[in-house]
Amino acid sequence: MKKITLLSLALFWACLSSHADVKLPNVIGSNMVLQRDMPVPIWGWADKGEKVTVSFGGETKSVVADGKGKWMVKLSALKAKEAPSKMTIEGNNKITLDNILVGEVWICSGQSNMEWSIRSSMNAKEEIAASNHPVIRLFNVPGHKVHPKPQERLAIPTEWKVCSPETSSNFSAVGYYFGRRLLKELDVPVGLIGSNWGGTRIEPWTTLAGFESVPELSKEAEKVKSYNADSKVGGGSPSAIYNQMVHPLAPFAMRGGIWYQGESNGGEHMSYYHKKHALVNGWRKVFQNDELGFYWVQLANFRQPNTKPEGGDGWAKIREAQTKALDIRHTGMAVAIDLADAHNPNDIHPRNKQDVGGRLAQWALHQTYGKKDLVPTGPLYKAHKIKGNEVHLSFDHVGKGLMVGKKTKLEPTAEVKGGKLEHFSIAGEDKKWVWADATIKGDTVIVSSKEVKKPVAVRYGFTMNPANANLYNKDGIPALPFRTDDW
Repeated sequence: MKKITLLSLALFWACLSSHADVKLPNVIGSNMVLQRDMPVPIWGWADKGEKVTVSFGGETKSVVADGKGKWMVKLSALKAKEAPSKMTIEGNNKITLDNILVGEVWICSGQSNMEWSIRSSMNAKEEIAASNHPVIRLFNVPGHKVHPKPQERLAIPTEWKVCSPETSSNFSAVGYYFGRRLLKELDVPVGLIGSNWGGTRIEPWTTLAGFESVPELSKEAEKVKSYNADSKVGGGSPSAIYNQMVHPLAPFAMRGGIWYQGESNGGEHMSYYHKKHALVNGWRKVFQNDELGFYWVQLANFRQPNTKPEGGDGWAKIREAQTKALDIRHTGMAVAIDLADAHNPNDIHPRNKQDVGGRLAQWALHQTYGKKDLVPTGPLYKAHKIKGNEVHLSFDHVGKGLMVGKKTKLEPTAEVKGGKLEHFSIAGEDKKWVWADATIKGDTVIVSSKEVKKPVAVRYGFTMNPANANLYNKDGIPALPFRTDDW
């Protein structure tokens, strides 16, 4: 009997000690990158009332865990640091985290085109062999998991990894190429957090607060508010992916997010515009950063080209909604209508992720990092004037000027001297569309047709696969598809 009593007592104290140990979320660990130039939350769990002390970079901060055992400190803004540092977190126990850098942190999220790995993309063997970047760190959320309520921990534990040929191959190709360019241009450590799920819609990635911020999405908000801990949710349920694959990461300090998604919402128009607002609003709130940069990819060309001048088929309207969402402050959009394989137009996963990541980085470098010498994107329709039988189009982001261009795989965009602009159509008051002649004059494109004496509207690349669209700026980035009408 005495032995049993002593054993029970030992187990009791062991359980009590274990319960009181300081614990951290998965995203806080060795090899991580901390965001520079802003307060950095460090948080976790302990016994209620337990004092927890965090030390990093010569700074020490203490806090007492609340009634639910939660605690958080915020480190003062840090300067970029490539030399590895240690962090200690001490309460009832002591945790030491090693090999920590300070630099720029971004989350890379969306459906399969963001999830698409380096090993499945163009020039995979060479790219993986060249991915020895010790100051790029990768954190990939594993599995495809959902929950009806926001979760504090990831469903499957994971950890930060140093980017190398041994660790990079399964990471998001778009995310990696984005981060690689940031490293090249900024020369500071880069932390990349991947959280992706192929085939998913935008709604399951959106927070309740995000839905509530957009009146048009009140039904989605009510749906999420109806969940309880036992509600059955799946990969298409509003907020369900966010709850398990993004919420456990918050409020890790980061500069911004990149997003490649929309194919699964491809039949939508302005409803997607509202959902993009909800997504960004919600993530900015949960990551406690109103200045969180957010850059997305406009859907790439897909399916067989449409030869009808009116277009409007397939993804034309969701691309329009993606463009309209640029009215969200501190956002941008990478154009991808020239990056699909012309020989395999039915492949929804263009293998050229290098240019996608590079174009996302171009936006971030220009807007988030203030490199105003870089044009952020291709020509963006601004206004038009009707002069007789001609429509004169003006654009933002003309960069070094307009040109007829040709993009071939990973090669830089080439100017086609004497080339003819294609994929412009024009209509008169009868709303009948015909293919148009278009010429570049300075920073203007002049559109006309002998068949339309009194034009009223122009469309460019407004179709599922604008395969022949070839208006670029001389910086090598294609013009965004657009229409001047709202028919």
